[in-house]
Amino acid sequence: MATLGLIEYADATGDVKAVYDDIMATRRTDWINNFWKALAHDPATLRRTWESVKQIMGPGALDPLTKELIYVAVSATNQCGYCIASHTAGARKAGMTDQMFAEVMAVVGMANETNRLASGYQVEIDERFKT
Repeated sequence: MATLGLIEYADATGDVKAVYDDIMATRRTDWINNFWKALAHDPATLRRTWESVKQIMGPGALDPLTKELIYVAVSATNQCGYCIASHTAGARKAGMTDQMFAEVMAVVGMANETNRLASGYQVEIDERFKT
C-alpha cells in the first residue's frame, strides 16, 4: 500500500484533476496508474514530475522503444519493481519482444558487474576514451 494512499480520479480536484486529464490525453488512455495517484498527495510534485516525464519520454532523437528500454534498464539497476513493470509494459507497447527484454537484462547485468569491477579496481580512464 502506498504510504499516503492513492487519490483516485473521482476524488481528484483542481490541479490534480488537471494533471490526471493531461496524463490520460497524452497517453491516450482512460485510467491513471498508481504512481500518479500516490504523487497526487503533493500536487506540485505531481505536476513537476509529469511535466518532466512528458518532456523526456516525448518525441526526440531517441525513438519511444529505445527510451522505454533505457528506463527498464535503469529501473532494474535501481531495483524499482513498479518502474520495471510500468516501463516493461510501455516497451512492449512500443514493440519490445521477449528476446529484446532478455537481451536488455543481460546487458544490465553485465554493465553492473563490470561497473563494480572497474570501481573496485579503481581503473584509470584510458586517454583515448577522453578524446
